[in-house]
Amino acid sequence: MLIVPTSLQRTTPRRAKSQERIQTLLSAARRVFSEHGYQRTTTAQIAQAAGVSEATVFTYFPGKRELCIQVIKDWYDEISSELERDVPHLHGVHAKLSHVVRAHLVTLLADGSGMCALVLSEGRAAEPELAQVITDCKRRYTAPLMDCLAEAQAQGQIRADMPLRLLRDLVYGSMEHVLWDAITTMKRPRIDTTAEQLTELIWSALMPKDTSLAALSRFKDEVSEALRHVQPKT
Repeated sequence: MLIVPTSLQRTTPRRAKSQERIQTLLSAARRVFSEHGYQRTTTAQIAQAAGVSEATVFTYFPGKRELCIQVIKDWYDEISSELERDVPHLHGVHAKLSHVVRAHLVTLLADGSGMCALVLSEGRAAEPELAQVITDCKRRYTAPLMDCLAEAQAQGQIRADMPLRLLRDLVYGSMEHVLWDAITTMKRPRIDTTAEQLTELIWSALMPKDTSLAALSRFKDEVSEALRHVQPKT
């Protein structure tokens, strides 16, 4: 029979309670940062939203900046994990681009424009530590599509006369403009329509100058997608 020391018996519940308290603080912080932004948020507001004293906040986090950094990291981890799971299983460059564009708009508009406004504004703000965290998180978030574009470029499926860095700006810069417009005007675009239009606009810019090669690449993607849905005969 395994005998657990009394000290360990006390430590385990404490650790679980501590983790639970941290998650409560992070959930509250995400809500408050999403509503008020970084600059207008105070630790007192976060404490009130979490139902704890402000002193409790400082027990677990040195300050507002560290809380915001963890909120941003957790949020990016959630949305990056979804893309890392889904994108590799799609067939064809166009299908992957379409999925990423729509997922991006859904995540940042339909699922919570407050976090969208937070990361867009703080990515350009005067807080260098916050900006660097967002830059690092974006690198992982954009990797599934950028890996796909790098492979497609090597195979001649998309234009090779532009560096991947500019292609990344083309894809995500176009979407960022739509997001900023939605946030500043408080008007939500129709996500499905906007995603389809953005995808086709970006796709046309990605295509090689040789139009016949571009058409062949798209045809190859369409055939691959169609074959994926064909049930094999038994």
